[in-house]
Amino acid sequence: MDLKEIQNLIKFVSKSGVSEVKLEVEDFKITIKTGSDSPETTFVHQAPMAMQQVPVASTPVAQAVPAEAGAVEEDSKYITITSPIIGTLYRKPSPDKPNFIEVGDTVQADSVVCIIEAMKLFNEIESEVSGKIVKVLVDDSSPVEFGQPLFLVDPS
Repeated sequence: MDLKEIQNLIKFVSKSGVSEVKLEVEDFKITIKTGSDSPETTFVHQAPMAMQQVPVASTPVAQAVPAEAGAVEEDSKYITITSPIIGTLYRKPSPDKPNFIEVGDTVQADSVVCIIEAMKLFNEIESEVSGKIVKVLVDDSSPVEFGQPLFLVDPS
């Protein structure tokens, strides 16, 4: 089961009004519970997983970040690098190393921009676009949600 299928399942369960869903497929087991103030999702893996690289979804800022009309028009030329998973974002490969990218740096498609730790797995997040980093939207070692904007890139 890949990340897209899990995301679609979570959306389906939240819209259906069901309080709990359990799904077992081969060596993968997932339980999704809702009904409290905030939905709770529990993933249990029976087999160990290798380190994954998850591609980053890129969307225009106007769709990803609600803002005033003037700000949206100003930022519409930028592309947002968003979080493909829930976890903790790290801007550097280790505490004694420099950040992967800073404001003003130029990134290429497939350049690593950060790492997101999810369930003790460190996932390298890569840029899908080439351009210049205009703004860093998340602090180092902070929790991130699925789809949360992380960086603004000027593709020109």
